Amino acid sequence: MNAAPRWRWLPRTIAARLTLILFAGLLLAHALSFALLFYERYVSARSMMLGNMEQDVAISVALLDRMSPAERRQWTPRLERRTYRYLLQPAQAGAPLSSERARQVAALIDRSLQHRYRLVTTAVSQSPERFQVQLKLADGQPLTLEVTPSVMPIARWLPWVLVAQLALLLLCAWLAVRLATRPLVRLADAAERLDPAHPSAPLSESGPVEVAKAAIAFNALQARISHYLAERLQILAAISHDLQTPITRMKLRVESMDASPERARLGEDLLQLEQLVREGIAYARSTHGATTPPVQLNLQALLDSVVCDYQDAGKPVRLSGHSDLSLTTRPQALRRVLENLIDNAIKYGGSADVGVRAIAPDRFAIDVDDAGPGIPEEHMQAVLQPFHRLESSRNRDTGGTGLGLAIAEQLAAHLGGELQLTNRREGGLRASLVLPVVA
Repeated sequence: MNAAPRWRWLPRTIAARLTLILFAGLLLAHALSFALLFYERYVSARSMMLGNMEQDVAISVALLDRMSPAERRQWTPRLERRTYRYLLQPAQAGAPLSSERARQVAALIDRSLQHRYRLVTTAVSQSPERFQVQLKLADGQPLTLEVTPSVMPIARWLPWVLVAQLALLLLCAWLAVRLATRPLVRLADAAERLDPAHPSAPLSESGPVEVAKAAIAFNALQARISHYLAERLQILAAISHDLQTPITRMKLRVESMDASPERARLGEDLLQLEQLVREGIAYARSTHGATTPPVQLNLQALLDSVVCDYQDAGKPVRLSGHSDLSLTTRPQALRRVLENLIDNAIKYGGSADVGVRAIAPDRFAIDVDDAGPGIPEEHMQAVLQPFHRLESSRNRDTGGTGLGLAIAEQLAAHLGGELQLTNRREGGLRASLVLPVVA
């Protein structure tokens, strides 16, 4: 029983995960730095506020105590500060001081006034915190000191600096991860492009030690695969050459025998064996692609030539429509694909209808339709594998080897296209060779 993944919230790619981890770590470190900075700013601002208040209150109260009521009304606005102000009125009704900071400020005011006044303290509001300290001047007029403690305000440009720093952190994390994972991306792309029939250029073996070792191993793997396939082709070619001689001798001996049912069956078996050997070699060669150089040809001329050859042999093959398309391709490989598809349609559908249609401005399809039983949907991909046969509709009497569609699919890939199989609504199978338009 497979255990459920523990970290489902993490991204799927290594690059995204590393970027997230690095950015989260840098963000936490940055947040800690800012938290310490703001705490130090808070402590400094609080100490400065209390120190200034201790000196300012003593001077302001002494100054107001020696002024006339009219002068006091003129001077109280001038004595106002950011966190406290003076009011020539009694304090508002309220609750006793509840916060430790408010009690410390009240004690500071009492100490700065040398305990010469009787202070009455009341808490006006909790959020934001606001409290009042009342005393009476020498002439009996009440004087209220209203305090609203707060740290120094943050500059408007500071949040933008923080955002810019976070963006810079994210960019640096992304660049670092991209630099670290780029060799893995190149290795994955090279693995996806790995095609023994078309060996690609070897990976660069420069860079860090780990990257160089991975590139060297991949290049060696690609070379071993190419060598193995080339060796397999040589073995199959040798087997084919060695088998053709005894098959030919057996055919001659069978032909010298008296006519009998056994002679006919032996002749059919030898024909099937000869076809199987020939098709097997053709499939092995198709895995290495077409060796002829590409040339420019007229598609309509090629289709006319292929269809006319079948019609001259008395085969029910028809060509519908007309195409003026001119493209650069390998004519022998393209002709082999068409012949395999037409042979397949004639064997299992009785006839073949060939047509051309445009799919996109840069792609077209050559369709080969038959009127046979079609292919079950669950076998659509399996029939493209070598030696796969559908016994319900294909038997050895038809001469099939199970390699025709496999060879066509291999050659289609080497031509830069693909082979698509679909069942037609009106019955039968449509084999479509989809190719790019290469001028």
